[in-house]
Amino acid sequence: MKFTDGYWLMRDGVRASFAKEVAAVHPEADRLTLHAAVRPVRRRGDTLNSPLLTVDCYSPAEGVIAVRTTHHAGAYDRGPAFELATETGAGTTRADGTVHELTSGGLTLRVDTERPWQLDFAAGDETLVTAGARGTGFVTDADGRHYTLGGLSLGVGELIYGLGERFTPFTKNGQTVDVWQADGGTASEQAYKNVPFYLTNRGYGVFVNHPGKVSYEIGSEAVGQVQFSVEGQSIEYMVIHGPTPKEILDRYTALTGRPALPPAWSFGLWLSTSFTTDYDEATVNRFVRGMAERDIPLSVFHFDCFWMREYQWCDFTWDPAVFPDPEGMLSRLKDEHGLRICVWINPYIAQKSPLFAEAKELGHLVRTASGDVWQWDLWQAGMGLVDFTNPGARAWFADKLRALTDQGVDCFKTDFGERIPTDVVWHDGSDPERMHNYYTQLYNATVFEVLTEAKGVDEAVLFARSATAGGQQFPVHWGGDCESTFGAMAESLRGGLSLGLSGFGFWSHDIGGFEGTPTPAVFKRWVQFGLLSSHSRLHGSSSYRVPWDYDEEAVAVTRDFTRLKHRLMPYLYGAAREAHEHGTPVMRAMLLEFPDDPGCHTLDRQYMLGGDILVAPVFTETGPAEYYVPAGTWTHLLSGEQVTGPGWRREHFGFDSLPLLARPGSVVPFGARDDGPVYDWADGVTLRVHAPQDGTETVTRVPRPDGAPAATFRTSRSGDTVTVRAEGAPGPWHVVLAGPGGYGAPVTADGDSVTLTLDGTQAA
Repeated sequence: MKFTDGYWLMRDGVRASFAKEVAAVHPEADRLTLHAAVRPVRRRGDTLNSPLLTVDCYSPAEGVIAVRTTHHAGAYDRGPAFELATETGAGTTRADGTVHELTSGGLTLRVDTERPWQLDFAAGDETLVTAGARGTGFVTDADGRHYTLGGLSLGVGELIYGLGERFTPFTKNGQTVDVWQADGGTASEQAYKNVPFYLTNRGYGVFVNHPGKVSYEIGSEAVGQVQFSVEGQSIEYMVIHGPTPKEILDRYTALTGRPALPPAWSFGLWLSTSFTTDYDEATVNRFVRGMAERDIPLSVFHFDCFWMREYQWCDFTWDPAVFPDPEGMLSRLKDEHGLRICVWINPYIAQKSPLFAEAKELGHLVRTASGDVWQWDLWQAGMGLVDFTNPGARAWFADKLRALTDQGVDCFKTDFGERIPTDVVWHDGSDPERMHNYYTQLYNATVFEVLTEAKGVDEAVLFARSATAGGQQFPVHWGGDCESTFGAMAESLRGGLSLGLSGFGFWSHDIGGFEGTPTPAVFKRWVQFGLLSSHSRLHGSSSYRVPWDYDEEAVAVTRDFTRLKHRLMPYLYGAAREAHEHGTPVMRAMLLEFPDDPGCHTLDRQYMLGGDILVAPVFTETGPAEYYVPAGTWTHLLSGEQVTGPGWRREHFGFDSLPLLARPGSVVPFGARDDGPVYDWADGVTLRVHAPQDGTETVTRVPRPDGAPAATFRTSRSGDTVTVRAEGAPGPWHVVLAGPGGYGAPVTADGDSVTLTLDGTQAA
């Protein structure tokens, strides 16, 4: 929210008070409490008729320093609040004359009580960011609303990323961003997944610990500052030190929650009925058999909205006119085709559904101030909203889902959760403004808990649309409603990369686009992109997404890239474990892997899939594809061609290919099977070795889907020979070396190690 009229003036009716100097400081062993005067105090009379800000500084975790600014402290906290994994004693204080410091890990907050107000956050001798003259304060507007704000300096060349799944330009500099859940599609400034956290290319991130609306001005009001404001009497933000972007995400997700590890089967291809299409069991069987007849492996079948009766969403009851034997149908899909089953749900209860009267009687729906059930006709006629702050309502909703898991449903697409009213009363007395964004956290947590209980902790997975900070704990999330165009494909990727830089490890999108029907070219290019994403789903609105509806080449592209993804499972699941253990997303903005290469800092049309594979989707029918290659010799995984960076490339690719490059020095494990994502990935694995440097060793761990200990391979180079040693390999394994002429012939291990010369032949 903008408060100023240019640099010198305030907007009409706006009054601002900013910290000017430290009036008093109260240091403790692990925190500093500062009292800030909003005008210079030169004599006793200056202390009268003037606000005094309380600024509490402490460390909630190593490498993290929190600053909480409060004007009036009399308000009671009605909640909700983000659940944070904090530590005690993470910070220490010291004083040197008038300079007070709070240090946590490699991050130090410094304030000099004899200088004008300024908070400096430093790593060693380097100042990372500063809260200066307009960085701490509050504002009232012409309507009497009170906002508390923070502001941090924006350095020359400093770039801002994150703030959730945002489809606007990838770097957020120059943008006004409101963290406020909305169902706005992928072509507007609104977002389904709003996260009050950003990171920078200067070694730190910032999390605003407020679940309600946070308004950001990112070099868009004061061009040298990132300002964030909330309506109310206080604001708390946390500066999170890296120094690398990966380390920032590691610390941020340690604080707000790590992503769960999705089951291996979820990485296969999902096929949907689509949204408003006509379908029944015969349609479903035609789709499933059609995929099998064309040798396209399918892992999950998804039933979208109309598995239930119209006007009755959500009553969790199969439409008997269309699906008279749901248990039998699901059993047949599982037994005959080996499929997992997903069904669509949302947290709204339509008035026509018998569940509406039941939930109303039990008090499980959100109410207005008068005590009536809150309702509207947007989406479902007369719908009410499940009140997840009510433990009884959560248990009631969960019971409805358990009936479906008992029928054979394996996972749920948790749609909606963004259109949450603020003129309501919550069961637990929560602040409606704070609950608007936070509602999705309770919704997805409830569903995820049901799946964990019914299927086991290793089997639970969602396909969720809305989220906020902490929502990464309940994967997977997908990008929402996009058009079926190349432009929408690019905006979807921007949103996914932005979400990955906001702590979310797993992300998907509607292959082919949601609204409209893609051209064959858009469909084929999107299939390539979709099957080189962490999760892959064919889904549309009013048209089907089976590949033979486009052309025969679309069938081949879908088949080939689905099978390629299955062979990449030992590599992808290793990246998934990184996301689970450290918060590093599977689909990574180039910045994450190459923070020291300025050429990577603004790239949003390509990404790293895991740490070692560069993917540059093609956003045109015939090309050219334009993409950036960082330093070193890279190898095209599909052709074996080698390309050298740093530099931009401009090339044409047919629908059977795209820029898919292995990183210099990487060892990429390829599984032996391509008929599904779940198999013993270490048995018969082929290690593709790419230009190792002399004197280096690369450790490659190939996980197993059942959680058994991973096989470990150690690849080292000495002079002209490359040696690979195996630990725990369950059977034969193979090594392929990349060279100037492409990939060499595979060499099969005849023991626990293989030694090859650089030309790819086996050494004596």
